[in-house]
Amino acid sequence: MEAAKTAKATEKYKNYIAILSTWVILATAIGILVGSVTSVLLNTNDFLGETREANTWLIYFLPLGGILIGYMYMYHGKESGNDAALGNNLVIEGVHGKSRVLRRMGPIVYIGTFITVLFGGSTGREGAAIQMGGSVSQGIIQFFKINPIDTKILLMSGISAAFAAAFGTPITGAIFGMEMVTLGKMKYNAFIACVVASFVAHYTTEKAWGVEHEKFIIQAIPELSIVTFAKVIAVSILFGLLSLLYCQLRHGIQKYTEKLFNKNHMIRAFVGGLVIIALTVLIGSYDYNGRGLDMLEQSFKEDVPPYAFIAKLVFTAVTLGTGFVGGEAIPLFFMGATLGNTLSTIVDLPMSFLAGLGLIAAFCAGANTPIAALFLSIEMFDGKGIEYFLVACLVSYIVSGHHGLWPSQSVYGSKSRLYGTKKGDTIEQIEQNK
Repeated sequence: MEAAKTAKATEKYKNYIAILSTWVILATAIGILVGSVTSVLLNTNDFLGETREANTWLIYFLPLGGILIGYMYMYHGKESGNDAALGNNLVIEGVHGKSRVLRRMGPIVYIGTFITVLFGGSTGREGAAIQMGGSVSQGIIQFFKINPIDTKILLMSGISAAFAAAFGTPITGAIFGMEMVTLGKMKYNAFIACVVASFVAHYTTEKAWGVEHEKFIIQAIPELSIVTFAKVIAVSILFGLLSLLYCQLRHGIQKYTEKLFNKNHMIRAFVGGLVIIALTVLIGSYDYNGRGLDMLEQSFKEDVPPYAFIAKLVFTAVTLGTGFVGGEAIPLFFMGATLGNTLSTIVDLPMSFLAGLGLIAAFCAGANTPIAALFLSIEMFDGKGIEYFLVACLVSYIVSGHHGLWPSQSVYGSKSRLYGTKKGDTIEQIEQNK
């Protein structure tokens, strides 16, 4: 009897070690691959962004670029009922087992992002990185014939690797992969794979390929006081509402143009490109085309135009709402930081502190990832003002309600009983019911 129990226990531990080893090995492979391809994304985007800035006339080719992107998604982005045009939503649905992530999605979104950046669409990069992370993970899953449970875990590790490599924040990346897919619940079963993939991708990007990420410096932190906390709560409400406004406008434009043009992505993007050209000419500035990193960095040091946050909001909502691709984290960083910069003339708090607070809070509200956003503030700003960032993340997260960047996010736990949502509903279903 004892021998049988011992043999059963031994078999159990062998199985445990085998599963753990599989996660570590495959997550390491995912980290190396995603870190390498994300390095290509970052370096290429920098080159194309500089090229566009030196040749401002390239923006007039944006509508033609839109046709190319639309063509790729319409004729090469679909397979077995799965559509790469869903972007990050397809990756989220893949984690939930509702859809299958397409291996071709990564290359398509990379080409689409390069076109968008070169010709002046307002976009970011984490969306392309996450979709490539999902694409790489799916390739490994299919090659090794991974079971459904581990498939979900490896897809989340691909998300973690992509975020860490894109922003140089490995701890945030690990948390983000577990927190992004479900609002109100952390997927702790993916912890080991997400941590391994995130750190491997980060060091692959920075150490192996020499990529340098942007640095944002908070020059002064206000002393802890009730008055300061009250001000932080007030501005965080505004940051949350800003993110909510962006998400609703971006999704509204997408739904309207899909209906208007019968989901013809080529026509949608062509018209969107024309609108971006018109907006650029109207505003008389190229600051809101591309990623906008220069003004984002400027918002921590000196005054920026008081309308910068709303201009970026409109440019990005039109760009991504009409079918161009890239990412939404950097545009949200831009909106939040420039709004914080503007508020510094009204609220008696340091400019760089408000810019940093806005950067984190706007992203938190849009992504619905308060824990990841808090760790992002720690990694980006060396832990300065962590008490204030905690409050800002919680306030903006609650204020934004059950809305966000990705309609496929499912709600496990409501942000408040006042919202009256059902467990398991997606953000898209909740918005439709309202």
